[in-house]
Amino acid sequence: MQEQQGASARPAFLKTAAGSTLAALGGTAAAQAFDFKPSQRYPDPAVQVLDPSFGKYRIYSSTVEQLGTGMRWAEGPVWFGDGRYLLVSDIPNNRIMRFDEATGTFGVFRQPSNYSNGLARDRQGRLLACEHLTRRITRTEYDGRITVLADSFNGKKLNSPNDIVCKSDGSIWFTDPPFGIGGNWEGDKAASELPHSVYRIAPDGKIGLVTADLNGPNGLAFSPDEKKLYIVEGRAQPHRVIWSYDVGSGASLSNKTRLVDANGPGSIDGFKVDVDGNLWCGWGSNGAPGANPADLDGVMVFNPQGKAIGFIRLPERCANLSFGGAKNNRLYMASCHSLYALYVEMHGAA
Repeated sequence: MQEQQGASARPAFLKTAAGSTLAALGGTAAAQAFDFKPSQRYPDPAVQVLDPSFGKYRIYSSTVEQLGTGMRWAEGPVWFGDGRYLLVSDIPNNRIMRFDEATGTFGVFRQPSNYSNGLARDRQGRLLACEHLTRRITRTEYDGRITVLADSFNGKKLNSPNDIVCKSDGSIWFTDPPFGIGGNWEGDKAASELPHSVYRIAPDGKIGLVTADLNGPNGLAFSPDEKKLYIVEGRAQPHRVIWSYDVGSGASLSNKTRLVDANGPGSIDGFKVDVDGNLWCGWGSNGAPGANPADLDGVMVFNPQGKAIGFIRLPERCANLSFGGAKNNRLYMASCHSLYALYVEMHGAA
């Protein structure tokens, strides 16, 4: 099913990579913006080596940069190397923002976006989006038309697709918790018709259930060889967890293993995997009494065995991230109101 994309392309809020704010040009007003001052010292004290194995990934003369700000809840970044730009969802503002690497500008790519959350690219480079408002997965065609890939399962509406990843065989995997229909902030409040689940859209377009045994499935990613699938259980008790599964044929998973436990006040959201198999995880406070967000907000890096090896401290909680840039070694971090970036000596897995 296809529909015409009628979104406005006018930038509502622009900010140069150097930090100077440009005038608003219409559309949704910017939310709170942060005046960020990067470190003047090398190495950047925000990049913390928790285990010696992380040292080789830190670039001594690279610092955290703020590329854009003024969002309300930044999520789902995805890199488009052929256009030298990054897209990131600003969910409550019902828009997708775009950072242009060539010009350093940050503005609106699509508005309305149907309260999109997770974004990805399929094997042909087309944009895939998890939409809260319409409770569906869509693909943007080369000519701008929108194709609906999934909006129901067994005759019932999806909850609110959250995060998404494309496997090398062309299949599309996504999580479907009820976060986007729990209120009117990230979509429209509505009743769940299906359990919290993870689904797979086969290359032929058929949707199949992967698992329904997780409470609030959130971020997901494959290991570099695609033999394992990692899924965040966002409402696991007492702590948020990343589960590791062995991937079989089709949508079959086995050998469910607890890989990472947030342990205490920490909280995991979206994440990406690098070519060495490390997991770079959006991290922040879970809101527990006594937790200090200033000590928790950023990106936590775990090795393939689930050991924390590095931490990138940010002034805002990081919800999700993406590798990109000309060498696939720039880490883009979607963090509450702002988009941050850091060059690292590592590449994102395909």
